[in-house]
Amino acid sequence: MVRIWAVTKEDKGMTAEECIKLLREIKDVAFATVDKEGHPQVRIIDVMIAEGEKLYFCTERGKDFYRQLMANEYTAITGMNKEFQMVRLSGPVKKLSDQKMWIDRIFEENPMMNDVYPGESRYISEAFCIEDGWLEFFDLGKVPTYRERFTIGTMKKEEKGFLITEACIGCGTCRDVCPQQCISEGKPYKIQQEHCLHCGLCKEQCPAGAIQRKDG
Repeated sequence: MVRIWAVTKEDKGMTAEECIKLLREIKDVAFATVDKEGHPQVRIIDVMIAEGEKLYFCTERGKDFYRQLMANEYTAITGMNKEFQMVRLSGPVKKLSDQKMWIDRIFEENPMMNDVYPGESRYISEAFCIEDGWLEFFDLGKVPTYRERFTIGTMKKEEKGFLITEACIGCGTCRDVCPQQCISEGKPYKIQQEHCLHCGLCKEQCPAGAIQRKDG
């Protein structure tokens, strides 16, 4: 039996700026880097400022995180709120000029930092910004799930997920097995990308081999 879930566009949608703001509201999010051996490393870091489509954070010069940022100049960030809304951001990091001004502003807007680094000790911290990158909003609190992708700054848009090609024979197998029931009938059948989990089950089950990854 095929489940039919109404796919309405009550989803108001998001903007890149709102995604950055959501990361600031979550505040304590996971930042990933790679170490000198090329191994993944992850830690919780505070998002200190969200301004337009820019995200600001800081770390201290003695930390491995700082050394990894300076060596690779790249990070990936993930945060989820209590409503199971997730934002992922990845891109290059930029060490800011006028460090004293930025650190003073970060401490002013995040007063709890004064308890961690009182007085002049705050200047062991250095401020960074992400202004170019790829963003993804993923709402796991909805049925079906909802996702959007964005770019910020100078980054080019990346295509993700799956596409049903003209080789589709119209058998409906993909629609029947889709966990989110986000595939609609047509010639060819069509995946509603904003609700797709990117799990790949439709591709594995398609008898005609008509489903391809968008990114090859």
